[in-house]
Amino acid sequence: MGQFIEGVDRHQAMLLPECLDDYVCTGSPVRAIDAFVEMLDLAALGFNATPPATGRSGYHPGLMLRIYLYGYLDQVQSSRRLERECGRNLELIWLPGRLKPDFKTIADFRKDNGPAIRKGCQQFVALCRDINLLDGKLVAIDGSRFKAAISKAKNYTRGKLRQKLSEIEKAIEPYLGELDRADDVFEQTGTVLPGARIERALRKLEHLRKEAARYRSIEKRMDETVEKQVSLSDPDARSMATTPRMPRVVGCNVQTAVEAENHLIVAHKVTMQGYDRDALSLMAVAVRDAMAPDQLEAIADKGYCKSEEILACEEAGVAVVVPKPQTSNAGALGQFDKAHFAYDAEADAYICPAGQQLIYRFTGQQDGKAIRTYWSSNCDGCVLKDKCTNSKERRIRRWQHEDVLEHVQQRLHKDPTQLAVRSTTVEHPYGTIKSWMGATHFKMRRLKNVAAEMALHVLAHNMTRVMKIIGTPTLIAAMRA
Repeated sequence: MGQFIEGVDRHQAMLLPECLDDYVCTGSPVRAIDAFVEMLDLAALGFNATPPATGRSGYHPGLMLRIYLYGYLDQVQSSRRLERECGRNLELIWLPGRLKPDFKTIADFRKDNGPAIRKGCQQFVALCRDINLLDGKLVAIDGSRFKAAISKAKNYTRGKLRQKLSEIEKAIEPYLGELDRADDVFEQTGTVLPGARIERALRKLEHLRKEAARYRSIEKRMDETVEKQVSLSDPDARSMATTPRMPRVVGCNVQTAVEAENHLIVAHKVTMQGYDRDALSLMAVAVRDAMAPDQLEAIADKGYCKSEEILACEEAGVAVVVPKPQTSNAGALGQFDKAHFAYDAEADAYICPAGQQLIYRFTGQQDGKAIRTYWSSNCDGCVLKDKCTNSKERRIRRWQHEDVLEHVQQRLHKDPTQLAVRSTTVEHPYGTIKSWMGATHFKMRRLKNVAAEMALHVLAHNMTRVMKIIGTPTLIAAMRA
């Protein structure tokens, strides 16, 4: 081959074979995986670390966890691909010590150890806290829709069922008309139309009626179980609205809380709700428990703006920054909205743009909340009345804990750049993880299995981030300390 660099002869025998450990460099991420699993108390996390007294010996859960962590770190989530890699990938030959579990054993481990895998993910977050990587006091919270292992055609809502049944009824009419015409021709002339054409119409009718019966059975199931959606392949998957470019996704809503300094995912939760407004306090409390800071501030977008959730966060000691969505149509009509009325706490009254005082009148209940109502008796002669209200007087309603919401808005007005911090913080991990997942985000079905998959992705993301921040040798040293 001339002056080119030549490799080792494949048929050359070695009297002293090379050590397997020499194939993995000291800075390889696979060594961090090995050290992390070594530091875990697998039995305390919920893994079955006790071998059976009888029967064939199985694989140690630590070995299986190592294989999966490597797979998710190296974007190989399929159990069949992991089986192949165990026989040809030097790092994955080194990690389990030349053992090669079959794909069914690999898949069953992930399916049977979901809760323990999620606790292992939490253990790494605790490690990050111990090595001072979670010193920041600011987190960003957001939710993103992830596609499930199910086709949109296997998901049904009441609206979709009504549309399908309507389409079938319209499709049936031409075939019924064709059969009626055949009967009329036979009665009037005695002529029989071609049998193939009639048979085709009958087959199509039978098929359409079977489809209609199937849709009606799904509709009946909804009536009996009070379900709003039915997913055939994955019963836990739900159709969710996303963006105008991708209006519907059948899958789940993954909530994450990301630390703003190092972009580490501190807490996550897989939900089947297509909205975020009920998840703010859940995620904020989870972050508080994981980070244990003296002061914690959480930023979220306006999709999380719900009065009860914001109050729960404040009572839990988490200061939140959530923009308030514009729900009033007064501005579009050229009228004053509630923001133009200043509240006087000492007088317990509102001051309108004309300088009049709207005093407290009564307290009522709305959606389980105590709402105080204010108005003035001087609206009739006001010169600004046409810009204020079309009613007899302008009424302002105030929640009994409205001061909490006002403090939240004051934080936002004090530093409007926090919303930009939120997007650059929490969107980063979502983009990374989704690119790892590929076109079909999850490999497994059912909520408990999807939650285990997401925990592996979060753990892989956090490990990758930490190795980039402090280096693999430093991380390994911290694990063994």
